[in-house]
Amino acid sequence: MIKRLVISLSALIFSVFLLMGGNTFVMTLLGVNLGLRGIEPTLIGSIMVCYAVGFVLGSLYGPRVIKRVGHIRAFAVFSAFLASSTLIFPLTDSIWVWALLRAFAGIAVAGSFVVIESWFSAVATNEYRATLFFTYQICTYIAATAGQLLIGLIDPVAFVPFTLGAIVLTAALVPLSLSRVEAPTIEHSERISVKAIIKDAPVGLLAALCSGVLISSFYSMAPVYAIDVGLPVDQLSYFMAASVFTFILFAWPLGRLCDRLDRSKIMVWLNALIVGSALGVVFMGHLNLWFLIGFSSLYMGMVAAIYPVAVAITNDRMEAHHIVAASTTLLLSYGLGSTLGPLFSSSMMTWLGAQGLYYGCAGVALLLGTYTWVWQWRSTSVPVLEQAHYIQTPADTAGIIVELDPRNEEFVEVPMEEVFPHMEQEAIAEAQACQMELDLPEPEPEPQPDTEVEEPVLLPH
Repeated sequence: MIKRLVISLSALIFSVFLLMGGNTFVMTLLGVNLGLRGIEPTLIGSIMVCYAVGFVLGSLYGPRVIKRVGHIRAFAVFSAFLASSTLIFPLTDSIWVWALLRAFAGIAVAGSFVVIESWFSAVATNEYRATLFFTYQICTYIAATAGQLLIGLIDPVAFVPFTLGAIVLTAALVPLSLSRVEAPTIEHSERISVKAIIKDAPVGLLAALCSGVLISSFYSMAPVYAIDVGLPVDQLSYFMAASVFTFILFAWPLGRLCDRLDRSKIMVWLNALIVGSALGVVFMGHLNLWFLIGFSSLYMGMVAAIYPVAVAITNDRMEAHHIVAASTTLLLSYGLGSTLGPLFSSSMMTWLGAQGLYYGCAGVALLLGTYTWVWQWRSTSVPVLEQAHYIQTPADTAGIIVELDPRNEEFVEVPMEEVFPHMEQEAIAEAQACQMELDLPEPEPEPQPDTEVEEPVLLPH
């Protein structure tokens, strides 16, 4: 049974790797393509924001599609839709069509993540839940890094990279389709009102919103920034890959600090480092490529840590059975920030030039850090010993994976015989066959032909 579980997980993880790698590759490719064409930053931001809008819609309504046609068919539809939209980009120069395609891509990616993550929830057990949770995160960030590196291998203006992206996204369908895990059932999780979170942990909600603004701003407009400052395409790919990969390096030490110190203070220092690294990119990034990559990597490493710290601060003030509901509400706040990010950063770049990206993001981090600093003095801090265990929580997924959060005490473990029902029947059939062989009666000895024994003949002397 363990062997079957490992095989099924390898298929799911490979699908995640291909989907995330192909999606981040296409996302950066579009930014580079538009930047090389000389499109205005505000127009680029308007195109990119459509992806975030579509992603939020896909997260909310994707489960309905899955319930209607099933997991495999839904994933096939989402993957085909995503690959098709990728192939249409080089066929037209219409900005309106590109914006519409980005919205469709966001819906398709969110729906695909819902399918994959609900499958993860089905195969998870309490014994391996934390390991699976972290494996999922590491896989997504490594895939995102690999997607950035592909940019430097092909001319981003040609048709070929769009074809390559479509191939990778289509290939993501194969491992999941070959998986023998039965499709799980998606249930809508409970939600906590925004008002309730504002009352108990307003910093968590604001931090999730700012995290969406900062991360979406970087993914959407950082390629445009790199083009504007004169980076060649190959160096641009290193710039993007290093910035995305840095979060993995900071994950462990940051987790140790968050379990030993007051997390509101950690949030203040994170934003201070974001402001410092953003200004470092502005004032020193033009001096040397390594300065640019170093400050940008530190910047993204800290930005990617805002959301998990926000979740930790919120969960410290919530009942254990509200963890999933609180995380869902924070994800909605993050999604709202993702829709605002490209519009905000592109407007700053139009006003202040390419450096406006980092000026604007530094301003957002300064606002969040200042509010957190004021809030921690006005509220009662949770003692460090009573804080929930810190967990690195990904924000740029559909959100079903929050059910696997090791802090979720209400996680329902699905018996393995329900995960692999058809395999269980095969095992039972094999056992019955073996039992039948053991119960067979011993064969009777073959009858021997009767032979007469002749008496010895006595010869006379």
